[in-house]
Amino acid sequence: MPRQSTLRLASYNIQKCVGLDLRRQPRRILTVLDRLGAQIVVLQEADKRLPPRPAALPHFVLNEAGWKIADLGGAGSLGWHGNAVIWKGGGIRLTGTAHHDLPGFEPRGAVRAEFDTPIGRLRVVGLHLGLFGPSRQQQVSHLTRDMARLPDLPTVWAGDFNEWSRQPVLDHLAPQMRFLPPMPSFPAPQPVGPLDRIALGAGLAASAHGVHSERPAHIASDHLPVWADLRAAD
Repeated sequence: MPRQSTLRLASYNIQKCVGLDLRRQPRRILTVLDRLGAQIVVLQEADKRLPPRPAALPHFVLNEAGWKIADLGGAGSLGWHGNAVIWKGGGIRLTGTAHHDLPGFEPRGAVRAEFDTPIGRLRVVGLHLGLFGPSRQQQVSHLTRDMARLPDLPTVWAGDFNEWSRQPVLDHLAPQMRFLPPMPSFPAPQPVGPLDRIALGAGLAASAHGVHSERPAHIASDHLPVWADLRAAD
């Protein structure tokens, strides 16, 4: 099958499907995802907070809409530490998954999913970093060391980095990754904070990237989704 030129990947903190109107509406999240047009999406806060952390965005709702879900090992959960990876459309095949424990004051983790895709093999890391600056720096450094132990593969990091600064506060801790210019994604109605970010490793480039603000994204969560159209680097 000939390769497509780009693949759209997105990151979305769905706040357990509770919108700014305080209504839990999983299918409203699906409306946002459909209008976003992404083929692979990493989600944060995809599970409810308390054990056994059931999925806030139910599996059957995603399945009915044609989304496939990476099995990250949480019984009844959509992901792990609230991080999930879903995909939709032809030409994408999941080849492996893993977890990464992250250090810090709060319990945090990252997830990894590897795919065969229309733009080639791809490693996707979904993450949700801590609220405290020192913890975020620890977590990025730890993840960088974990990645160095893996076989070379075009890699993208995407998630809620919880970093308000537009300066390269975290970038220098992951020199193998190139962070796309941050854009404000929080709070959804009037975004000022570039909390949600995407970073690309060797072998990948972005032909475009942005923040999706089309309704009902302005109310479906407190974050707006961010996206990037990925292609194999020249």
